[in-house]
Amino acid sequence: MKNSRLTLVLLVLCFALWGVVNNMSDNLVPAFQRIFTMDQSKAVLVQVAFYGAYAVLALFTSILVEEFSFRAGILIGLGVYVCGALLYIPACVHQSFDFYFIGIFVVAGGCAILEASSNSCMLALGDPKSAIRRLNFAQAMNPVGSLVGIFLAQRIILANLNPATVEERLVMPPETLKGIVHTELTWICVPYVGLCLVMIAIWIYFWRHPIHTAVEGEANRAPLRTRLAHVGSAMFLTAAPFALTGWLFPNMDKLAWMLCGMIGPFSCIFAIPSYRASFLALIRTPRYVFGVMALFAYVGMQIAVWTWMNAYCQKELSVPPDRAATYYLLAIAIHTANCWAGSYAMKWIAPWKIMATFCVCGVLCSLGTVYLPSDVLFSVGGVPFSANVLSLVGISVFMAILFPTIYGMALGGLDPKCFKLGGPGMIMAILGGAIITPWMAGVISAKSSAFFSLVPMYSFEWDANLRTSSGALRASFFIPAICFVAMFVYALVFRSGKRRT
Repeated sequence: MKNSRLTLVLLVLCFALWGVVNNMSDNLVPAFQRIFTMDQSKAVLVQVAFYGAYAVLALFTSILVEEFSFRAGILIGLGVYVCGALLYIPACVHQSFDFYFIGIFVVAGGCAILEASSNSCMLALGDPKSAIRRLNFAQAMNPVGSLVGIFLAQRIILANLNPATVEERLVMPPETLKGIVHTELTWICVPYVGLCLVMIAIWIYFWRHPIHTAVEGEANRAPLRTRLAHVGSAMFLTAAPFALTGWLFPNMDKLAWMLCGMIGPFSCIFAIPSYRASFLALIRTPRYVFGVMALFAYVGMQIAVWTWMNAYCQKELSVPPDRAATYYLLAIAIHTANCWAGSYAMKWIAPWKIMATFCVCGVLCSLGTVYLPSDVLFSVGGVPFSANVLSLVGISVFMAILFPTIYGMALGGLDPKCFKLGGPGMIMAILGGAIITPWMAGVISAKSSAFFSLVPMYSFEWDANLRTSSGALRASFFIPAICFVAMFVYALVFRSGKRRT
């Protein structure tokens, strides 16, 4: 395959870009919670919109790349992001969380199409024997983007939040509050709209330069009219359930609304015989099916932990939101280093062995976040550290290499005819971010939970500003431990390369 170095560099840069957007979005939860004076169950709709878009648009992406190419998916993904980011401007003007919900969904839709296309493209770019290691290398740029996203969120979004508490905002004169909210929302727009310039530059390059892969060499040779009809049908069936359910049931739960949006893409898959055959072949492959489940657990855990890290550090160490973001930045920095180290170690150690070891360590760190004390052990640059917060940071450290390793293991040995459907199908598992994050939010904001009986030694005194308690925050971290166990089992069961079906 003949690809210029710049093509490869920009493709890897795409991995960093959705990391930037993902981690800025994580910080929108505490930001919107303060700006719109809402509790966790409402603020977490940011993640429902973001990761729900991945679930809804993954199958559409599979049809898009099958009928055209990975390049077409990358171009459309970049374009959709730009359109979504520009929606943040009217959302700011109208000070509407619902407008932001739509904008976040469109932004995430662009990232979903871009990610589904780029991951599969990277696997197909070279020797299949080194595919997992190659994808790990590219995915190692994702946490680099995450670091940039956290930095932008900390310095531009969180640092410009007015320090007024929820109680103080509720008694402010309406005009005063409106002015504060406008300023805060303007700063939220700045990084998202600014990224449009980068996205447009990459779009122009890929518009002018093709990407060559072995899989692209077997691209669909059906007449253009037929291919456009398939993609158009998929687009219509993706949008129609949203429009219909939104019109008939305007007060429908947002997560249920997202799940209804998956009806259309599945309908399209079953309506076209060739896609139906590929889909049935995939669901008869245990390695693939359980890989989707493992990836669902991983993404849900990752997003949930990173979403609630800020609130946990605020509560346990009594630090403000922008200072709490420092722990997030540290966690991602070490996570990034471990991604590179894990990718390099795969030269000598089987990927499943590294994955299983990291999962065991992840379980221990999750339990440490639940049970270890919050007494300050030391401070660095005025930032205090305790045993439980160190364990919280450790969870991120041992998330490294899990996503690309599961992705590569699940797609390993697939029939080439199923590859383009299988890759985006894996990305659909990112729905875990829209399911597990609200699950943790439910525990965090609850006055009682089955998990509470496991931490009777900690206080459940209600914090009116954070709208949670120390015991509830700690108990919620049993959920990441459960997710690590699920991935550990997958690594062991499908460790042999011979287990393809």
